[in-house]
This record gives sequence, structure tokens and C-alpha cells, in this order.
Amino acid sequence: MLVTLKEILTKAKQENYAVPACNIDNEHNLRAAIEAAEEMNTGIILNTTPVANPDLESFGRIAVDFARCSRVKIALNLDHGKTFEDCLLGIRAGYTSIMIDRSLLPFEENIREVQEMVRICHALGISVEAELGHVGVGEQYHTDGHQAFTRVEEAVEYVKQTGVDALAVAIGTAHGVYKGTPQIHFDLLHELKDALDIPLVLHGGSGTGDENLARCAREGINKINLSNDLKRSAIENLVKEDLSGNAVYQLYPLLAEGFKHKIKHYIRLFGCEGK
Repeated sequence: MLVTLKEILTKAKQENYAVPACNIDNEHNLRAAIEAAEEMNTGIILNTTPVANPDLESFGRIAVDFARCSRVKIALNLDHGKTFEDCLLGIRAGYTSIMIDRSLLPFEENIREVQEMVRICHALGISVEAELGHVGVGEQYHTDGHQAFTRVEEAVEYVKQTGVDALAVAIGTAHGVYKGTPQIHFDLLHELKDALDIPLVLHGGSGTGDENLARCAREGINKINLSNDLKRSAIENLVKEDLSGNAVYQLYPLLAEGFKHKIKHYIRLFGCEGK
């Protein structure tokens, strides 16, 4: 069933676990993600991005149809809506959550633009996630991985003024493949959890390590974004097979199976199986 991000994350916050937010970009990994959730009897979040899904509106409608037919709760989230137009396309396609990313803007400007999107989305029953601080790129982690952390005092004021339903925080992760060792600042996570009454989101989950992610799920993070790890698992499942002859027709099922396997691993790790 198709539900809002707020509905899924409110329960996760109350019961102290995290939900995987899986980046999908085609029908095969869309099906795999939903199958993983159904087999583990848990809700899940499906992320799509304007970069990976240039025909955002068409693919979004397909994902909405799949989610509505599922027997578990599915939230469809537009991830990193960089432009006002991208966010509106997500709304028109039927997304139940919009992640508006204005993290590179000055604080007051970030607030103003997010406030506008919150007013639009909440009037339509759609959740809004935003980012404060900045989660950078993994390839630059060795040089800038510890800059632009979320500041607790700013986060409190930001949530108060914007009314967002979830906040992505910068506590030491990065997007994509890391160059350097991820160092999560759990002391900052604890401060943010104590100061804010909304669910917290971790971007850049891939490559962060099972121990770090499990601890994040236990200690205050309620949504963990995953992309690179899922795709690598899909490829690893493919390359170990002999695809000679007619076995080539197993290409997409093998990719989907590897994708699904990794999602189920994270469902167990984050403590949301059966919830």
C-alpha cells in the first residue's frame, strides 16, 4: 500500500529502528525492492532521483502503481529535488514524499525555499524531507568528509521554521564510494536526537559499514539511504554466473536477485523486519 514517508518514519522513531530507503531506477529493481519488503514483512522507502530517472514523471507513476498493489507499506520519495520544477514533477507523478535539497544555500535562504515546498506538499498530504549541513561526495571524503556538519542549534531553529517531517543530517557520511574511512560522529547524532522531535535521516549509507549503520539505527537514525551497495550486490550476483548461450536471458533476474538480497540484509541489520 502507498503511504507517506511520515507514516513510516513516525513508527520507526517510536520503536527505535531505521528503514532502508533504496534508490531504484528501473522496473527490475523496483520489483526487487518491493519483493524484499514483502518477504521480510516490513515497510520500505523507495527513492528515485532526477539524475537517475530523467523521465521522472513516467517512472514515478509506474512506481506508484506497484506500491499501491503491495501488501506492505511503501513510501515513494523524490530524492534530492534540486530544482522547484523537479519537486513539482514528483508531486504530479504521485510521490508521497519530496526531499528538497537546499543544503548548499545559506541558512536563511535554505529555510525560505524549504518553507515554500512544505506549504505546497502539506496542503496535498505529502511529506517533506530536507537536509541541513552538507553530506558530500565519497571520492572527496579524505579531504572534506568532516566539514559542514549539522549544527544542533541551527537544526532546532530550522525544524521550527520549516515544519519539515524528516531531517537529513551530516554526521560523517558521504554519497558514493568512499576514499578514506567513514567516521560517524555518534556524539553529534545523540545531541540531534535529543534536541529534535522528528525522524532523522542518514544519506550516504553505502560503504559506511554494517557496524556503523546498525549503531546509527539503534541510536537515533530512522531512514538510511542506500544506492551504491545495492547496485554492487546486483553486479556481484551477475558476474558469478555463466551466461553463455541462452543463459543470457537470466541477465535481469540475476541483477534483481542480487539487489533484493542486499536489501533484505539491511532490513535485518536496521531492526525493521516484521515491523
